[in-house]
Parts: sequence; structure tokens; C-alpha cells
Amino acid sequence: MIRRLLIILVSVALLAAAIIGGLWYGARWMTKPADPVTIAAASLQAVREQNRLVPFAARFVAVVTSTQSRFGFSAKKTLIMPGMVRYEIDLAALQQDDLNWNAATNTLAITLPAVQIAGPEVDLKNIREYGEGGVLMALTNTEAELDTANRNAGQAELLRQAREPLPMKLARDAARNAIERSFVMPLRAAGIDAKVTARFEGES
Repeated sequence: MIRRLLIILVSVALLAAAIIGGLWYGARWMTKPADPVTIAAASLQAVREQNRLVPFAARFVAVVTSTQSRFGFSAKKTLIMPGMVRYEIDLAALQQDDLNWNAATNTLAITLPAVQIAGPEVDLKNIREYGEGGVLMALTNTEAELDTANRNAGQAELLRQAREPLPMKLARDAARNAIERSFVMPLRAAGIDAKVTARFEGES
């Protein structure tokens, strides 16, 4: 009887010790400072799962003119082509090596992939055309050739405008802001007063 009681008491003591030990370890884990590198890695995974970021879009208008001359006649057509261009970031291309945590300054530096231009998406409803030289157009396939030349030139012009320094700067600024928010919010939620800076490769 006494031996059984001792066994029970020892078992209860061991169980209590295990519970206390578990609570102590759990409390220690809960109070352990958050690891910014681990949080940044989790944020990176979440960002990568978004696949593509469209931080900026812009509308442009191309005005192009094509001419042809045959048999002493000439024909000319002018095309006004509006279109939308999207500026995208391939988030899936972000890798762990693109993140650099500086513990001395509490700064997370992120190197972003280049901005990609998608489009243009031509606004077909608002295209306008003006032409002259009906005789040549009536006798030959000049009008179809002028239309093809204008469409190709119009799309090229929309892309040229989209690559101008100002819209590219606006797109990069918007991308930087979006990425910085995506990484800084989880860090601050974990109680880490961190600064996040995003830049594109080649930028200082």
C-alpha cells in the first residue's frame, strides 16, 4: 500500500514537473524576441505567391501617319490610337538573396526585378482615322497597307511613350512603395522598429 502510494506520488511529481517545464519553455518562447530575418522570409514567401504586381498603369495616345505614292497618285492616312499600358513586377523572381538585413541599422534592403511593360491594350472604341487620296485607295490595296502600317506604328509609339523617363519613374516609385509596405507591416506587427528600403538593380 505504501509502495503504491509512493509510486503515485512520484508519478504526480513527474507530471507536475513536466507541466511546469512545458509552461516555462512556452513562456520563454513567447517572450523570445522576434527574428526579423524569419519574418522577412515569411513575407517574401507571401509576396512571391502574388506572382505579379501591377503598381502603375498609364494611358497614352499615339498619332501616326502613313503615306504611299503610285502611278502619279498619293494617299495618306492618319491614325489616332489611345491605349493603356501596365507596369508590372515579377514577384516570383524575388529570391532570398535579394533581401539583406542590417542588424546594426535595423534596415531591410530589398533588390527588385526590373519593371516590365505589358500591353499596350488598344482602346478600339476610341480609335480615329483620317485619310486622303481616295483615287489610289479605290484602284489599289493601298488603304489596307496604310492601315496595317499605322496600326504597327501606333502600337510602337504607345510603347515608346510608355518607356519615357517620367512614367518609368512613376512606375518604379509605386513599386518601391508597395513592396516596402508589404515587408515593413509584418515587422512592425511583431514589434520590430525596422526600416525597409526597396531599390532596383543598378540604383544606388
